[in-house]
Amino acid sequence: METKNIGLRGIEVADTKISHIDGEKGKLIYRGYDILDLTENSTFEETAYLLLYDNLPTQQQLDEFNAKLVEARYIPKQMQKNMGNWRKDADPMDMLQAFVAALAGYYDEEFSNKDASYDKAISLIAKVPTIIASWQRLRDGLEIVDPDPTLSHAANFLYMMFGEKPDPEVEKIFDVCLILHADHTFNASTFTARQVASTRAHMFSASSAAIGALSGELHGGANTEVMKMLLEIGSIDKVEDWIKDKMSKGERIMGMGHAVYKTYDPRAQVLKELSRKLADKTKEPWYAITEKVETTTIEEMKKQKGKDIYPNVDLYSASLYYMLKIPVDLNTPIFAISRVVGWAAHIIEEKFAEAAPKPALYRPKAVYVGKYCGPEGCEYKTLDLRK
Repeated sequence: METKNIGLRGIEVADTKISHIDGEKGKLIYRGYDILDLTENSTFEETAYLLLYDNLPTQQQLDEFNAKLVEARYIPKQMQKNMGNWRKDADPMDMLQAFVAALAGYYDEEFSNKDASYDKAISLIAKVPTIIASWQRLRDGLEIVDPDPTLSHAANFLYMMFGEKPDPEVEKIFDVCLILHADHTFNASTFTARQVASTRAHMFSASSAAIGALSGELHGGANTEVMKMLLEIGSIDKVEDWIKDKMSKGERIMGMGHAVYKTYDPRAQVLKELSRKLADKTKEPWYAITEKVETTTIEEMKKQKGKDIYPNVDLYSASLYYMLKIPVDLNTPIFAISRVVGWAAHIIEEKFAEAAPKPALYRPKAVYVGKYCGPEGCEYKTLDLRK
């Protein structure tokens, strides 16, 4: 017997009010608002409020939300000390997963009511950037930079990473990146968060599990693989031969194609333009190489298989982060800085669902295709009778 729905593709598992994808039209909606409109007019903090609370904030609500985020940025000094005991070449996603889970050892895990859950969400959103920046400074042998309460969420992370405040253009570019990555319906990591939350596990546990799902190269790790690809190619004149060789062998081109979008990923549209702007500023070649990868892959896919293919969110985010001087292996943790907002919103929605009734615990059915010895099962033989 063969399974009909590999990877739960197309299977509806729950209702959500948080985000929506129209794969045919290439649209991503956060709580009713088009992602392109939000990147043009909003900020990460405002978008985070929207995803959590289902409404754009008033000025007073935004000020109070920002104040809570700023207050929650600090992480325990003991946690930072413990980071120093890790191998400096440890995978940053393993580090992040471990220390997000470890937050439960420092803070009350209780989120039995919705208000407490929002407080935990804000704390988590604020602390993830500090965990990542602290780790980066420690493994580089540098002193940890404490959060700056005068800076935005985006600017503060870059400040903690590099020890200097970013210029306004760089801050805005990074802020838009965070908006774009904040949620994407029931992707692998978000579904993981909801599944764990359905067991009534707490916020830190469900988010830590989501980080584990995000770490894989077919999900959040894809942007790291894109940058490795670009570095391997090295120059624009080598792109065509490299792409043709990989595709002739049936190998996947990272950053191209998507499970849901049947046209251009709207996030990739924005990231492409941001990457171009940053390339103009830095005079680095990575945007041009990436654009050539895009056009060559599209042409070869059409020629070899008669199919259309389009960039996904990872293709241009890789070059963009690289030009921001962010280490390649931090691409996926930075994804988590943003996506933790979506995870938290989905965890709260899962735990306090007001939508249509659903099972209290996710428990999908598997199709058994293993050994079958008959209706009574296989005969157990003692060790001396086995050959």
